[in-house]
Amino acid sequence: MKLTHIPLDQLKASTLNVRKKGGKDVSELAASIRSLGLLQPLLVRKNCEGFDIIAGQRRYNALTLLSKEGAFADAVPCMEMENGDDAAAIEASLAENIARLPMDEIDQYKAFSAMRRESVPVPDIAAKFGVTERLVEQRLAIANIISPILNAYRRDDIRPETLRTLTMATPKQQKAWWNMHQSEDEHAPTGRALRDWLFGGEQIPVSNALFDVATYDGAIMSDLFGEEQYFADASLFWTFQNGAIGDKRNAYLEAGWSDVVVLDIGHHFAPWNHEKTSKKKGGKVFITVSRDGEVSFHEGWLSLCELKQRAKAQEAVDDGDTPTTEKPERSELTAAMRNYLGLHRHAAVRTELLSHPALALRLSVAHIIAGSSLWKVEAEGQRPHNDAIGKSLASAKASETFAIEQNAVRALLGLQDEEDDSSTGSIARSRSSFGVRPSVADIFETLMGMMDEEVMRVLTLVMAETLAAHTDMVDILGEVLAIDMKRWWTPDNVFLDLLRDKQALIEIVREVAGENTADAHVGSTAKVQKKIIADCLSGEGRTKVENWIPRYMQFPATAYLGGPINAARPETDQSEAEHYGIADAA
Repeated sequence: MKLTHIPLDQLKASTLNVRKKGGKDVSELAASIRSLGLLQPLLVRKNCEGFDIIAGQRRYNALTLLSKEGAFADAVPCMEMENGDDAAAIEASLAENIARLPMDEIDQYKAFSAMRRESVPVPDIAAKFGVTERLVEQRLAIANIISPILNAYRRDDIRPETLRTLTMATPKQQKAWWNMHQSEDEHAPTGRALRDWLFGGEQIPVSNALFDVATYDGAIMSDLFGEEQYFADASLFWTFQNGAIGDKRNAYLEAGWSDVVVLDIGHHFAPWNHEKTSKKKGGKVFITVSRDGEVSFHEGWLSLCELKQRAKAQEAVDDGDTPTTEKPERSELTAAMRNYLGLHRHAAVRTELLSHPALALRLSVAHIIAGSSLWKVEAEGQRPHNDAIGKSLASAKASETFAIEQNAVRALLGLQDEEDDSSTGSIARSRSSFGVRPSVADIFETLMGMMDEEVMRVLTLVMAETLAAHTDMVDILGEVLAIDMKRWWTPDNVFLDLLRDKQALIEIVREVAGENTADAHVGSTAKVQKKIIADCLSGEGRTKVENWIPRYMQFPATAYLGGPINAARPETDQSEAEHYGIADAA
C-alpha cells in the first residue's frame, strides 16, 4: 500500500465495502473534520474510472457534505491497496466497520459470505475480526432465508429473533410463514410459537410425502379453509417415508455417488462447513429430513475437513513424496465396544485352548522365545471398560467354564488352602503379587510328583491365563481352533447399548430383519433400530432369529461397512484406549 492524495470526485463507494445500511448520519464526524482535519486516510483501490473506497465510507460521506458547504476542497489523503486481493479488501472493510457503527446482520452475512467465496475458512474469519466462529456461522446461515423475508427484516418489519429462527426453516416453510405474515386473516407465529410451528407439530402435510400417496392406506385429513391435506397417522407416514428415503439413497449409490449420508430427523445441513464437489471428484449426497417430513437432497458436497485432507495428500503427490503412513480410517466401533468384543472373544479362545494341550505347549515355547507383554509371567487381567461389561463377561458361559478348570488345577497344586488370596483368581501371578505364596522350588517339587498329563494340564491353563486380550493371537487361535462363538456367547443388552454407528446398525437390521425392514427404517432413530434387533433376537412381535452372531464376534471378524474393526480412535480417545490395553490393537 502507498499513501496518495486523490480528488474527492474520483472516489466512490466500493461494492466490497461491507456496510450497506447505516453510517449516513455523519454530522458529528463532519464537524470533527471541519475543526481538526481528516486524521485517518481512506483505504482505496484503483478501478478503471477512479478509486473504490474499501474502508472509510463515513469519512467520505462527511467530506462530501463539507464539500457541498464549501468547507473542504482539498484532495483526500488515501492509502492505495494493490489490485487483485478481494479477500484482503473485505477484511479491511469489515475490520473497520465492526469496530465502529454496528452493521446489521444482513451486512455481516454478506461480508462473511463474500470471504467464504474467496475460500477463507470460518475459523480464520472469526480470528481475523475478533468474533466467535458461532457468530460467523449464524450469519452465514442467513443464506437460507428467502428474499421477501430478508427485505422485510431490513425494513424493521421482522424482529431479529424471528429471522434467526427462520434460518432453521426450509424454503417451503419460510414461504408458508411469509404467506401468513402477509395475510390479514392469519397470524404468523413468532418466538416459541414459531419454533413449535417449525419443529414440534405432529401435522405432516401430504405434499411432504416422498412416496406415492396412493399406496398409503391410512387416513388423510383435509383443512376446510386451506388447500393442504395432512396425514392422520404420523407413525404410519414415517414407515412409508423412511422406505422411500432408503430407495432414494440406494438410487444415488447405484448412480455412482461415493456416499449418501442420511442425517437424523431435524438435523440441519450446514453448507458453510462444506464445499460443492462434483460426483466425479468424490462429492457426497446429504439427505436432510425435517420434523414435519419434508426431505431435501444436497448433492455434491464435501466437508472442509475432508477437502483439507485431500489437498494435503495431493500436495504430497505433486511434490514427489510418498507418504510413509496414511491416516488410519476411523473405526465404526467405540473403544467400549471393541473392549467388549475383545474380552468375549478372548474368553472363548482361551477356554477352547484348554482342550488342545499340544497346541498350548507349542504356544508356550513361542512365548518363551519371542516374549510378550504378559510373559513376566502374569495373567491377563481382563479389565472391563465399565461395570456393565464386567457383569456381562462374568456371567458368560466361557468365563464360568474357565473358572471351574482354574479351581481344579489349583487343587492339583495344593494352593486352595493358602492363607493369602491364592484360592481365588489366576494361577499365574506377577512377582510383586506372589507375597507368601509357594516358591518356584516348592511348585517344582509338586510338579515332580505329578503325571505328565497333569503337568500338561497345568501348563495349558497357565498358557490360557497369560494369553493377552485384544491381540492378533486371539484372532489367529480363533481361526485355527475353528471356534463357534454360539457355544460361548449370546447377544445381551450390553452389546446393543454399545452399538453406536447408525450405518452399521441399519446393516445389522438388514441382517436379522430383512431388506424391506432395513430400507423402511433408514431414517429411524438408533433407539428404534436397536428395538427391531432386540425383537428379532427375542421373537417378541417378530420372527425369532436363532443363533445369530454379529460379524464382529466371528472368526475372522469383519465390519459391516467394509472398514477396519480396530481402526485408530481420535486423539481424545487414545489415552482411554491405552488405559484399557487396546491401543496397539487400535
